[in-house]
Amino acid sequence: MEENLITRKRLNYDNKLILAPMVRIGTLPMRLLALDYGADIVYTEELIDRKLLRSIRRENDVLGTIDYIDKTDGTVVFRTCPRERDNVVLQIGTSDPIRAAQVALMVENDVAGIDVNMGCPKKFSMLGGMGASLLREPQKATEILQNLIKTVAIPVTCKIRILPNQEETLQLCETLASTGIAAIAIHGRTIEERPQHSNHNNVLKHISAKLLIPVIANGGSKDIQKYSDISRFKEETGCSSVMLARAAEWNCSIFRKEGLLPMEDVIKSYLKHAIDCDNSPSNTKYCVQNILRELQESPLGRKFLDAQTLEQICEVWGLGDYCRSKRKEFRDKGLLGRFQVTPTIFDKELSNGISHKRKAQENEDVSLMRCAFLRNNYITDSELPKTRLLKWTKEYHKKMPVYDTRQENKLFCSVVTVDGRKYGSSFWEKNKKWAEQGAALVCLYFLGIIDEESLTAGGNILT
Repeated sequence: MEENLITRKRLNYDNKLILAPMVRIGTLPMRLLALDYGADIVYTEELIDRKLLRSIRRENDVLGTIDYIDKTDGTVVFRTCPRERDNVVLQIGTSDPIRAAQVALMVENDVAGIDVNMGCPKKFSMLGGMGASLLREPQKATEILQNLIKTVAIPVTCKIRILPNQEETLQLCETLASTGIAAIAIHGRTIEERPQHSNHNNVLKHISAKLLIPVIANGGSKDIQKYSDISRFKEETGCSSVMLARAAEWNCSIFRKEGLLPMEDVIKSYLKHAIDCDNSPSNTKYCVQNILRELQESPLGRKFLDAQTLEQICEVWGLGDYCRSKRKEFRDKGLLGRFQVTPTIFDKELSNGISHKRKAQENEDVSLMRCAFLRNNYITDSELPKTRLLKWTKEYHKKMPVYDTRQENKLFCSVVTVDGRKYGSSFWEKNKKWAEQGAALVCLYFLGIIDEESLTAGGNILT
């Protein structure tokens, strides 16, 4: 690894166009799309140090990606690929120098840089001593940066917000810069200010004139409608580089020198990346929603909002066949996805990746089916599987359903007993309620109340 790092070109933050770190937006498909359109550097969404530290690194030969997978529930915490290796900066949410360094060591060979989030005003970050709370603890902030710089060879940066006082902001920036960071990104609003407030470009200009390291201007999306606006924002702030968040979230082709592309073209290109990366349907839908914005109320938007699976989402934009083809290709190559996860699938000591608890359950006389509960498929509570099953037992004078739910790590699996028979899904859900709904759904299928066609159409049957 050390030899590999030595031969790598060190990331330069001067005169760059950068995709900002955005929660749920900055996943691999959006980062690749930004690179397609001309971004020089792409930041990941903020990833919490503790979550990364409980993940394991896996080389995904099917997708050609590097995956960091949460051992407790099988979700992909961070997915990257060789194409972005020299352009991607992983942003850490941290309040501890030791944990931050441990994370940096984990990912050092897979990313181009490490950034520390010191500007997020969200309650979760602040209460955890992360994000903007570090602005009030400059000593801790510098300790985190110093430990990172001492630990890894790749460049370390931080992203902050301005303080109410310009000179105090400058003093903080000078303190942070003295640690040896490669650059500093500054959002030109205070913790209390929101997007509707004007960005304090004059403060950014004052700071950038004083610092010797590259200063990355952030917060200008309100006034950036086209590519030429980026240069104007850069000039107004006097900064070395520009970082875009909402402007890129709404239309990632803002990075194109040739000009903006139609929204439909951007969505299709994004969806192709989402398919190729086996991105989760929920994350894909969230990103597309933020591109559509007010058009979610249009006929096309409403059709999209009704879609739950990745295939259904892609169908809206004529990419259903491409999605089905790629998913079949991935299955044939043995792709391990979230739907195949069991609590001990990452435990090498277990030969089949199935726990003793699960084996015991499967040895019982349980009618099993690989079926997931998708909450958005049900508009009213009366349509929920558990509600329908309870109604059926009352109509036919049967005893009420009895649920036996097991938990291992952060996953749940349930078996429901109805009229002396047991039914369950072999899919492990992330909470008890959904596990019980999944078991009820399987029961409804075996009772003939729901057919396979409707389950397949709803994306409930897992392959």
